[in-house]
Amino acid sequence: MSRYRSSLFSTLQHYTRLKHLQAAKPLHAHIITTDSSSCLYIANALINLYVKSGDFLTARLVFETIPHRDVVSFNTLINAYSHHHQHSSLVLELFRRMLRDNTLSDTHSFAGVFNAAPYVNDILGGRQVHGLAAKAVSCFGVFVGSSLVNMYCKMGFVRDARKVFDEMRERNSVTWATMISGYAMHQLGGDALEVFVLMRRSEEREEENEFVVTAVLSGLMIPELVDRGKPVHCVAVKNGLTSFVSVGNALVTMYSKCGSLDDALRTFEMCGDKNSITWSAMISGFAQSGDSQKGLDLFSDMHFSGVMPTEFAFGGVISACSDIGALEQGQQVHGYMIKLGYEFQIYIMSALVDMYGKCGSISNARKGFDCVKEPDIVLWSSMIGGYVENGVNEAALSLCCKMLREGFLPNELTTASILKACSSLCTCEQGKQVHACTIKYGFGLEFPIGNALFTMYAKCGNLEDGKLVFRRMPMRDVVSWNAMISGLSQNGQGNEALELFEEMRLGGNEPDSVTFVNVLSACSHMGSVERGWIYFQMMSNEFGIAPRVEHYACMVDVLSRAGKLYEAKDFIESATIDHGICLWRILLSACRNYRNYELGAYAGEKLMELGSLESQAYVLLSSIYTSMGRREDVERVRKMMNLRGVSKKPGCSWIELKSQVHVFVAGDVMHPRIENIGVEIRKLIKHMKDEGYQPSSATL
Repeated sequence: MSRYRSSLFSTLQHYTRLKHLQAAKPLHAHIITTDSSSCLYIANALINLYVKSGDFLTARLVFETIPHRDVVSFNTLINAYSHHHQHSSLVLELFRRMLRDNTLSDTHSFAGVFNAAPYVNDILGGRQVHGLAAKAVSCFGVFVGSSLVNMYCKMGFVRDARKVFDEMRERNSVTWATMISGYAMHQLGGDALEVFVLMRRSEEREEENEFVVTAVLSGLMIPELVDRGKPVHCVAVKNGLTSFVSVGNALVTMYSKCGSLDDALRTFEMCGDKNSITWSAMISGFAQSGDSQKGLDLFSDMHFSGVMPTEFAFGGVISACSDIGALEQGQQVHGYMIKLGYEFQIYIMSALVDMYGKCGSISNARKGFDCVKEPDIVLWSSMIGGYVENGVNEAALSLCCKMLREGFLPNELTTASILKACSSLCTCEQGKQVHACTIKYGFGLEFPIGNALFTMYAKCGNLEDGKLVFRRMPMRDVVSWNAMISGLSQNGQGNEALELFEEMRLGGNEPDSVTFVNVLSACSHMGSVERGWIYFQMMSNEFGIAPRVEHYACMVDVLSRAGKLYEAKDFIESATIDHGICLWRILLSACRNYRNYELGAYAGEKLMELGSLESQAYVLLSSIYTSMGRREDVERVRKMMNLRGVSKKPGCSWIELKSQVHVFVAGDVMHPRIENIGVEIRKLIKHMKDEGYQPSSATL
């Protein structure tokens, strides 16, 4: 190459290092006019200039003008395309063209193809190039081998990756880190740790660096493996690797996801250099482990320390707000997100909609949902779930229909929410249609679909189908057993409910506090006081579950339904927990049913002393005093009701006829067939009078 062309070549390299494209373009024009582009070195330097500056179109045009391309011409484009994933599809095309031109490929050619293949999911093309690389023995060194291991790992063929790894004659720290990361990526933490141990014992004796340690820690993020992660932590401390931010982040994340919050917090506090990922990992750890208030406090510390939160930190703190119903703090975080420009990210908006739904602010949840022009299935699920959680079940069903019209297929969570809405509305026919959809979309009877299905059937009174779903479930958790026991109990099959509880115990399934609520409820419906006492005592004696208010309430109901009202009164007064008004309300209702007005008045006055704001208590007590002929006390109760601002809520009922739900509210005249309904009611009243029916004063 002449001195003049050597000068051009040096100038092009200088502009390439600076990425100074504007200054390089006049030089390119000069090269064309002087025909210097015929020099292969200069032509390749021009391709390199344009790809390094991000102008791939011009780089390709220069490439196409070269009459006799060499391996450098191809490799420059291949490697540029492989590192910019939007162009990965062009890599194999260039490689095949290279073979057609009889240009001899080298290690950089193969590595470029292996790096690009995962991004176009072309395993066939990757395997073909693997075969060529294996034949070109001189090319199959540590560089190409590591790229090939990476390709197989990223495409999910971990066994093929391990086979290549084991056959490699030489490995470096990149090879080891790649193989360990591949296992970690596919939740094979035990295998990742095995390779790490193998590396430490191998003849190469590669020094553990931050990349290897970070890779192995990322595979140990399940509780069962936390004890195996601690020795890796020791290795990191011994080699002075904890000073690297990536290692500190991996340690905090591992301990947090494994539920070892004390270890996570100690590691977090020892991290000298914390970035947003470190803070996010710790905040998310608190949120996922139920210490949401600590997560919120830590987010505040992060803000005052001057670290700018990322979308992951916001996701963690919003999740914390959701868990404890911290609406005010959630709104403050929302405002902060708007300020930083994160609001319209779909991931963040899904978390916000979920938070507002769980905090009971369904209108704000819907506003957030409507702000997103193209919601994904996660956002649809969050909004539908929010409606169901807040009892707005009709809106949930309506939104689900809209989602289907827009071409989105429901996932398991969406389907479970819709089934819960059908349960609450007792719309069995719609529930059956959703069941049909679960079969159509290939959903199994695993959690949460199975639980939601038989709960829906049980609440709709269709126990046969409910039992069928329950028995066909491949696995059952405590929620499954609880739902089935509850369904049997509520549908008058108390004996069968208790038999199912015994089956649960014999199968080695540990009951929880909800299980005993359902079991005691079954005893109540059966009127079995003796068995009720047995199960109430079994809770603490056999399973170590401390009785809560709901268990005391069930026990009072057991005694009250059996007519043992004074025993129920003594039980309430001996209760060692703060039960508020709950237990006295149950006794009051039972006293009215058994016409024990003296004890009913006693229970009612207890409720008045406790400042009850439930209209039912005032109505029942007033009814009891009416039956006793104590008009002054009736007036006193009604005045107290008015002074405390207690108003009777209108009754509401609904029925499903011909796939349409009809809702009736006391005093409502908006039903489209209200006149026909009125005519039928008047006919019924006349018929009742003709039969000699006289309403009792207790029902007025």
